[in-house]
Amino acid sequence: MTTWTIDSSQSDVLIKMRHSIIAYIGGTANKFDGYVNIEDNEIEDASVEFSLDVNNRNDSFQQIDTHLQLNDLFNVNEHPIISFKSTSFQKINNNINFFKGDLTIKDVTRVVELDAEFIGVNSYNGEKKVAFEIKGDIKRQDFGLDYNSFNHNGGLALGKDIKLIANLEFSI
Repeated sequence: MTTWTIDSSQSDVLIKMRHSIIAYIGGTANKFDGYVNIEDNEIEDASVEFSLDVNNRNDSFQQIDTHLQLNDLFNVNEHPIISFKSTSFQKINNNINFFKGDLTIKDVTRVVELDAEFIGVNSYNGEKKVAFEIKGDIKRQDFGLDYNSFNHNGGLALGKDIKLIANLEFSI
């Protein structure tokens, strides 16, 4: 069995709500930690942990109202860190896996379940890499993420959920 560890510089998280990208958070400014155990190109066990500084995001994704949305939703000055720590990993088949873990937003911690799709094993510049995509819908109300802004997005209805999509890359 081979244990692979997360490559922070190649990992990132996208947080979005219906009609808008809220934040694209790259790995270079954030802490990604974890491992995946693989045997015969199949995942046997995995653990993931990340802590994201919502203030420290990739400005190339900046939209005019992104900063206002971040401040509105997350109160980034008081609560800049979003963190996730997996507590269990469940393998259903080659491509379908689930992480259960503690997600903390605005100092509120809730247990969430995220889908983990095993993208595959690749070689890049002579290094072997393993890629995962972790996705989940987070109910805004569970974390007190009320949206107070007046008439953002041209009055379009915003979703009750926030979508979290993490692209995680592991290397030996």
